[in-house]
Amino acid sequence: MKDYLDLNEMQLDALKEISNIGAGNAATSLSIMLGRKIGLSVPKATLAPFAQIVEVVGGAEKEVAGGYLSVDGDTPMGILFLLSRDQVPSFLDLLFGAMITPIVNSQEDFMLNEIQESALKEIVNILAGSYLNALGVFTQHVFIPSVPALAIDMAGAILGEVLQSIGNVSDYALIIENMFCEEKKQISAYFFFLPEPQTLKILLNALGV
Repeated sequence: MKDYLDLNEMQLDALKEISNIGAGNAATSLSIMLGRKIGLSVPKATLAPFAQIVEVVGGAEKEVAGGYLSVDGDTPMGILFLLSRDQVPSFLDLLFGAMITPIVNSQEDFMLNEIQESALKEIVNILAGSYLNALGVFTQHVFIPSVPALAIDMAGAILGEVLQSIGNVSDYALIIENMFCEEKKQISAYFFFLPEPQTLKILLNALGV
């Protein structure tokens, strides 16, 4: 396979622009849903070897909340959202306030109820739809995601479950860092596009690779 890490500046800018458009769409959707302005920026978006995914979030044993969904059709891929487990209460508080923030004994000791799980799944759904719509503008493809699933576990375990459901994954992933903010509150999370090989070729051909 061609070394897709050897992208030129214009192609890398295109990846970043897709991510910025998706983040802008997601921020608008979140703000409308929540009734107040939520900022969402993309400090970093890059194409990286698949093996780097767990390293980005702190290693295979890092406890995370993971949201996963898939896209079928002629551009199959997996989509994974990872948020550090100890950031989940602050994340829910930033977005939804005290009404659904988990009651915690410590940052390492909390359980999500059905409403809180549904809220996290909805955030993953909004992000996925926004980024996929941005990809669609560049590639002229229609991407329809599945209903998201949610798990709280070690990053390596969640990634293993994802790999079992994808089948033939590419060697590369599109890694998008998301910075959610409201006033002085900021939470960082990560969004990963895990394309199958033919999908990666379609996406990068649209960038002129």
